[in-house]
Amino acid sequence: MPTCGPGRGFLWGPGTEEQRRAPRAHFQQHLKAPLPAATELVLVTDLDGTLLEGTVPNRRRLYGWLGSQRHRILQVFSTGRDLRSVARLLAAEASLGLHPPHLVIGDVGCTVACGASLTPSPLALEPIEALWRGRAARVLPLLAGLPGLSAEPLSSDRRLAYAIDPRRLDRSRLPAIEAHGVDCLVSGDKYLDVLPAGVNKGSTLLGLLEWLELDPALVVTAGDSLNDLAMFETGLQSVMVGNAEPGLVRALPGLPRTYRARGHGGAGILEGLRHFGFGHLLAGLA
Repeated sequence: MPTCGPGRGFLWGPGTEEQRRAPRAHFQQHLKAPLPAATELVLVTDLDGTLLEGTVPNRRRLYGWLGSQRHRILQVFSTGRDLRSVARLLAAEASLGLHPPHLVIGDVGCTVACGASLTPSPLALEPIEALWRGRAARVLPLLAGLPGLSAEPLSSDRRLAYAIDPRRLDRSRLPAIEAHGVDCLVSGDKYLDVLPAGVNKGSTLLGLLEWLELDPALVVTAGDSLNDLAMFETGLQSVMVGNAEPGLVRALPGLPRTYRARGHGGAGILEGLRHFGFGHLLAGLA
């Protein structure tokens, strides 16, 4: 399968000979719901500020369209939320018509799960856990003395996620933490994620595309915050929605395959799909 962008996706291990012969079939065995038999689009969306952004009528419209297109659009949530938070979100948004996606990339790329069951994929987790092993013990003492962080991590699933006070956070101390084999990512002036070095939304997405044997030309990603930058840096077709945070907008000149939408949230996603030539899939959108 061809690669896209400057590098390959996160390496999910060599696998068995059987897995190498039919990676998609092997991966799909772990999913509760089938993937589209003939995928016409792979839509990878951030949640907060992106898919969830918009008026209630517009969200109902977008969610209803997504639900009607599951047979030909492979839907992926790519989020900083952990799986527990995704489960709460799906329950809260069900009344507006939001269906579970086919797949979830959670924890800023540190988790991959079946969208229907929210069961994590061992194929994805094992190599990420190997990179994370021992890292938390090394960096927790450094983080404990860093002003501007919440007292306890919001999530500790193969990463450490903190709420931050951006006025008090001393970012000059982050490189010393990264020297212990982690990446520190501040997004939305709200969160600090400490991730295994090299693991992010983009690397995990590229690894997922390899397992599913999907053509990168069918992929469109969408996001609004700095933790979405790694998806845009893959070279995949991407949509930066109109309400994107300033730090992400500043990166736009270096992202030649990223479209800057005028519409906010869901409206920006649809605008971007038209821009990239997928408007025919929107014909039934009420």
